[in-house]
Amino acid sequence: MSDEPLVLGLETSCDETGVGIVRGGTLLADAVASSVEQHARFGGVVPEVASRAHLEAMIPTLRRACADAGVTLNDLDAIAVTSGPGLSGALMVGVAAAKALALALGKPLYGVNHLAAHVAVDILEHGPLPEPAIAMLVSGGHSSLLFVPDVSYDVQPLGRTIDDAAGEAFDKIARLLGLGFPGGPLIDKAAREGDPGAMRFPRGLTGSHDMRDHRYDFSFSGLKTAVARWVEQREANGESVPVNDVSASFQEAVVDVLTRKAVLACKENGVGHLLIGGGVAANSRLRVMAEERCAAEGIVLRVPRPKLCTDNGAMVAALGARMVQTGRTPSDLTLPADSSMPVTLVQA
Repeated sequence: MSDEPLVLGLETSCDETGVGIVRGGTLLADAVASSVEQHARFGGVVPEVASRAHLEAMIPTLRRACADAGVTLNDLDAIAVTSGPGLSGALMVGVAAAKALALALGKPLYGVNHLAAHVAVDILEHGPLPEPAIAMLVSGGHSSLLFVPDVSYDVQPLGRTIDDAAGEAFDKIARLLGLGFPGGPLIDKAAREGDPGAMRFPRGLTGSHDMRDHRYDFSFSGLKTAVARWVEQREANGESVPVNDVSASFQEAVVDVLTRKAVLACKENGVGHLLIGGGVAANSRLRVMAEERCAAEGIVLRVPRPKLCTDNGAMVAALGARMVQTGRTPSDLTLPADSSMPVTLVQA
């Protein structure tokens, strides 16, 4: 095996079937098949629908990735797959496919953590990760602050959401405002035409008592309730709801808390680099505010391009390649699909 291993990555933790191929830290292919349209009428992801969609999309997406990269399966040095966390049935599809490929091709298998992969993907965008770094992962299922000495070995949790994740809150408020699903891009778009100062919605877990007990934790349930009550009161009075202003004010509250706590974590842990990943990292206002606040504190901000922030196989391949390069022992073929896999377990 060369110093630049050719690694295939499979991602099926939620509603996107991702197949990525990397050579070391270079992205060769990033093929994604999304089932989001099948979930839109339900206002959220339906696990059974997602699992079936993965089954149908796996082979075509795998073929597309190999064609895009100009390689064959026999050329691969290793196979990586998201082992968890995620939806159980969806994870099983990817893990079963990866095991079959590893066994048939005689290639080493690496079961990796979905959250650690969201950190590792930035290698493909900005080169080797600084060690250590602070990573903030924000998506529909996760809002986490992590201390990352080495993404292939050691990821330590600093804080997490204690109720709704940021992306989940975006989805619920978008549904409340009649914008549709998924909510993140739709609220981002509406907010560009709105006034972020029109309403002062609450910033969860930022009071003095909260900052003592939940210094790096997040809470968006109270914010979601406050927005819902404001809208309901407006409608009860027979007044129209200014969707753009509500979107902008809600988004401002979320982004304010996320960036404030992420910068605080960097300062208090003596870390000069902040990495942001996950689907919500594609939010335009989050990127602007994070850049402003990091610049003010002398912190280097690293955010992958939006396509690499959402779930994809490239991030799994990137982490797998890093594990090969650092000499980690491959996973066993008894590798499980672990829906509640802790972030401290980088490899299954």
